Amino acid sequence: MSFSQALGGLAKRAGGHAPEDPSAGLENIDVQHYLGYIWWIIVVVFTLYQVILYFVRYIRTVSCLNNDTQRYFAIPNSAYAKFKKHCLDAPLFRTRHHREFKLSSAIGIGTLPSRLQTFFLVGYFAVNVGFCVWKIDYSSYSAGASELVSRSGIMAVMNMIPLFLLAGRNNPVIKLTGISFDTMNLIHRWFGRIVVLESIAHAVAWISNKVHTKGWATVQESITGSQFIMTGFIGVVAFFFLLIQSPSPVRHSFYEVFLHGHIAGAAVALGAVWVHLKARPQQLMLYGVVAIWAAERTIRFVRLIMRNVGKGGTKADVEVLPGDALRVTVRMARPWNFRPGQHAYIYMPSVGLWTNHPFSVAWSEEEEDLTIQNTMADEKGLPMNRHDILEHHKTSMSFIVRRRTGFTDKLFQKADLSAAGRFSTTAFVEGPYGGEDLSSYGTVMLWAAGIGITHQVPHVRDIVAGYANGTVATRRLTLVWIIQSPEHLEWIRTWMTQILAMPRRREILKILLFVTRPRSTKEIHSPSSSVQMFPGRPNVQSLVDQEMQEGIGAACVSTCGTGSLADELRSAVRSRESKWNVDFREESFSW
Repeated sequence: MSFSQALGGLAKRAGGHAPEDPSAGLENIDVQHYLGYIWWIIVVVFTLYQVILYFVRYIRTVSCLNNDTQRYFAIPNSAYAKFKKHCLDAPLFRTRHHREFKLSSAIGIGTLPSRLQTFFLVGYFAVNVGFCVWKIDYSSYSAGASELVSRSGIMAVMNMIPLFLLAGRNNPVIKLTGISFDTMNLIHRWFGRIVVLESIAHAVAWISNKVHTKGWATVQESITGSQFIMTGFIGVVAFFFLLIQSPSPVRHSFYEVFLHGHIAGAAVALGAVWVHLKARPQQLMLYGVVAIWAAERTIRFVRLIMRNVGKGGTKADVEVLPGDALRVTVRMARPWNFRPGQHAYIYMPSVGLWTNHPFSVAWSEEEEDLTIQNTMADEKGLPMNRHDILEHHKTSMSFIVRRRTGFTDKLFQKADLSAAGRFSTTAFVEGPYGGEDLSSYGTVMLWAAGIGITHQVPHVRDIVAGYANGTVATRRLTLVWIIQSPEHLEWIRTWMTQILAMPRRREILKILLFVTRPRSTKEIHSPSSSVQMFPGRPNVQSLVDQEMQEGIGAACVSTCGTGSLADELRSAVRSRESKWNVDFREESFSW
């Protein structure tokens, strides 16, 4: 049976008529190919963009290792600067992008996508609408409805492939294109909405054609009497369930319920569509969907076991910090290669059973497992060889967790009720994910608000160490941290003490602390000229301009914190991109 014959048979079984145009089946095949080409073009374009940026940064790093002026790299390329200002870094309208819209202090309804994200989503949505109605035979109601049934169904199944691919944490498109997981989440949500709309169009076209030719009674008989129609109906209902439970207020208010309901709904929808397409050509597409889902879950499970099982397992020490915060120190069962900007997912079965949540890695270092070394020393006798010592090094990672609701609240309560405000438990850590390299920039300005400091501290340590070793282009590093109370300094005091003691730190690092809610002016004092403390909020534009005047070479302004800070900083950077070779980086995680 040919593909077009199969589509004709599908339309007949659905209660309509075979397409009057014998080329309709071939046009459906063309649509599949065209959509596939669009996917490949998008991936290739973004991959090439990342490859070009990689070589630019590599050449800039090598050229600036022994160049303290870096004047050539301080001059922006006018065309690229316009692209960044008006597209890449631009919010959709004026300045608002990551500051969330709220119905109340507790209920948020999401954020606006950026201009580039909007162009992509609107364009892809338009492509799907166009393909759904392209070359449909509208000469008669039945012919048009029959072709729309098959076309919308094929488009829905086709879009399930990137929908499931982009949902995974081990998404290969992230590594190829450099697109952030946060943006992938946004695209995943909109691809899901497109699949739901196409499946609804598929069902509505079938029902309308059935009613037009045979009446409503036949619709009910078909649903209850045909496995093909029944499973299609179940699939559409499951997709619609995923749609109504996906809005931001529902996700954020009942995240654990949403997550498990989302997985269950996706499984039901996939199973129903699988049976619905039994022995039909379109079912071949679902093999790719299932393979993607199974491969991603398998990779996650294998990595989780390899990193956390054996050698005593992974253990976590949880301790209460001032300001409703926790320090979670995890000692991995096996080594972890850490890079600045990475995050990991933490499982703590004693607190949240199988639930897991992402946190930025604030600090990582190698520790010697003295207990095992002492045991081996007693058994083998001293001295131990170098291989024995290195084999028993363990990676220690630390996270600062702010108390919110759900998992973090349970974790805080357990620590708060424990002796001395701390406890130890078995943990599993999944990752690492993310990471970025800022070593090619002559000037780096790091902004953080509150708990966002966990993302920036590793960059500070990495750049200061690289400057002392002569392995980075950075000559000027400024950290701006906005906190509500001086007690929040305790979150990172131990690590900052180590950084401030590093060689040549004074030559490169300046720290500006802004306390928005000090209890008294006595709390505000600057320890030195390189570590200064101020009351109130910073003047973002003024500090950015100062950095532009005194900066060296190409610059990077990075932020991690509140949406309002990110939007204000983005506006300040964009206003100077035509005169200053500066890149804007924002670390965010929406869910």
